[in-house]
Amino acid sequence: MKLSQWIARARSNDRGDVTIELCLAIIVLLVLLGWMYAYGINRQAHQKVEHAAGEAARAASLSRTAAQANPLAYQAALDSMDGQGLKCTTMNVSADTTGFRTRPGVSATVEVTVSCEVSYDALGWPGVSGGRTIEVTAISPIDTFRERTR
Repeated sequence: MKLSQWIARARSNDRGDVTIELCLAIIVLLVLLGWMYAYGINRQAHQKVEHAAGEAARAASLSRTAAQANPLAYQAALDSMDGQGLKCTTMNVSADTTGFRTRPGVSATVEVTVSCEVSYDALGWPGVSGGRTIEVTAISPIDTFRERTR
């Protein structure tokens, strides 16, 4: 049998093609849904870290001294993460408190960076492990006319 005859016979016999196409379409659909779910989880975690960074910056800007700003920022970020149900495998909070060195009457800010490593184990998918580090920086103004202890 020549190759051209074999190809012609294969083209004339369509049995099973719809089943194969349906299986492939279902696999592609499941992969797309999985990516959408993972993307949604990542976006939600990023928004929660953004909120925690804003809370931490606000708490640091309300502190009386630069020495009090770091622990207050860390506690505010931790409380925000716990309140939102986000579990970080590691969390770092650093506050730039150079704004406390300015004299009253001069506008100044506190900049807080929150870094949270989110584990992919929370997705509950077999074979999916690892994690992603989300880092967000927030800025909050210090009251311009408040006395500042350096």
